[in-house]
Amino acid sequence: MSLLASLADAGVRDLVLSPGSRSQALALAAAEFEAAGRLSVHVRIDERSGGFLALGLAAESGVPSVVITTSGTAVANLHPAVLEAHHSGVPLIVLSADRPLEMRGIGSNQTTVQPGIFARAVGWVRDVEAPRSGPVDHEAVRALARDAVGEALGGDSHGPLRRSRGPVQLNVAFREPLSSGDQILPAARPEPVEIPLGGVPTILEVDLEPATLVVAGHASGPHAEAVARALGAPLVAEVSSGARFGPHLVSSYRALLDDADFGGRVRRVVVFGHPTLSRQIPSLLTREGVEVVVVRAAGAEAYDPGRSARVVEAVEVTRASTGSGPSEDAAHRAWVGRWVHTSRRLLEAGTDAVQPGPEDETDAGATDRSEVAAQAEFLRREVQLLRRPVTRRALAEALWRVSWPHDRLVLGASRLIREVDEIVPGKKILVHANRGLAGIDGTIATATGIAIASQRDDPAAGTTRVLVGDLTMLHDVGSMLLGLGETRPRLQLVVGNDGGGTIFDGLEVAATASPEAMTRVQFTPHEVDLSALARAYGWQHVEAATRSELDQALVARYDGPVLIEVPLTR
Repeated sequence: MSLLASLADAGVRDLVLSPGSRSQALALAAAEFEAAGRLSVHVRIDERSGGFLALGLAAESGVPSVVITTSGTAVANLHPAVLEAHHSGVPLIVLSADRPLEMRGIGSNQTTVQPGIFARAVGWVRDVEAPRSGPVDHEAVRALARDAVGEALGGDSHGPLRRSRGPVQLNVAFREPLSSGDQILPAARPEPVEIPLGGVPTILEVDLEPATLVVAGHASGPHAEAVARALGAPLVAEVSSGARFGPHLVSSYRALLDDADFGGRVRRVVVFGHPTLSRQIPSLLTREGVEVVVVRAAGAEAYDPGRSARVVEAVEVTRASTGSGPSEDAAHRAWVGRWVHTSRRLLEAGTDAVQPGPEDETDAGATDRSEVAAQAEFLRREVQLLRRPVTRRALAEALWRVSWPHDRLVLGASRLIREVDEIVPGKKILVHANRGLAGIDGTIATATGIAIASQRDDPAAGTTRVLVGDLTMLHDVGSMLLGLGETRPRLQLVVGNDGGGTIFDGLEVAATASPEAMTRVQFTPHEVDLSALARAYGWQHVEAATRSELDQALVARYDGPVLIEVPLTR
């Protein structure tokens, strides 16, 4: 009771737990805190799903969430979520129940070495021995909880900011009897942990030579866009960067980075976040003659593929001491303008929208007849377009088009996130993705946590849409099992179903390997009936095979979560 009360007082709002014997006291106490309205409790049968649910809750709210497990393999099942939290800089508190010292190392059932089980992915671990007798030192427990929250947020309650935010572990031992009927809640003493900002910004000068590029990788935030404008630099912003907007945005960056007249002229790159969606960016950052400045993100590692970057905690832009006159400003505008205008032309040229053909053109002398004919032809083409099967590009465009700032968009680690990144224009919306390690693990659970947190905290919050491939969905299908009696968020699980892992078709080895072998061990085809799967978990199911059906499915109102299945060709 004292530990959970102290965590709640320190600012924790969400607690995710899975059933177990050794953790029963924590679970029963959590139920009392939920009944009192002091914590939101989420119950999941599978610890791996629970870990990613906690990850999603924390990623959206910015507040550490607590995930409780019993002892043994239950703790190990959190490892994928802990790794993602570490590499993405998401605050997470693992509260693992354990055997007392006298039961460790003697072959006791469900007993392993739990403190430090996550190795370097968790930088702060406390092994709390079970008390033998006497009253609980509530102030010591309170200090322990505050330290856990502070460390998860990247700080230290005893000093300035000193480490990256991410997961921490409280390993708490329990002796039998494991719980009792005494469930009196301690009085609330709220004192949220506040982490001071640290570090002195590094000054970046606006050079007279306009050859700077700003790259915003995953979780960069809007500051990257502001720096690009201040530097007079083109902005390459991945779709989950939080910076994919503004007048300097270059959406079609892959083609331009491959072009010597664009990418070949870059002399300095300022990197925010964690770029993961193209080969062109790491190639640029490792090229000789390119100065690289990396602004360290909240995650544990700075993105430095060339191992030669200048790594800083923050940047501030100023004019060079020599000044900058009208001619230099014009040079910067020309540098940015070429990138932005060329990118827009490339984006328009690749659109799936119907473009007028020669037969649609009329001369100035044609009046009513030509206008009516042109309108009829336009409508005919529009109807044809809506009846076409959905392509990956059309799926990406439709999802981006219907999502707005009050919505949340979650992109799974599949072929589709790259499709979105390649084609969508700028829009200031919040996009989440597990790009710390870019695994397909726990995508549905993460999106569920994001949906719950956003819709609880903001009455005007819209729909959370998660775009995944079929293998990503099947990998986390257990996360479709929501806690009985818990909130069923507005969640659209949009599944591009091409019958297997077509992302592997892009591997270089696919051109030379046996097609049969590639299909068997990489493509991994399946024949799962997704509609039956949705019904089994109590979800609605909609199939959207045409563009018209997709548009209708994405904007429809649903009572609870829905699986929108979009058939795609390989």
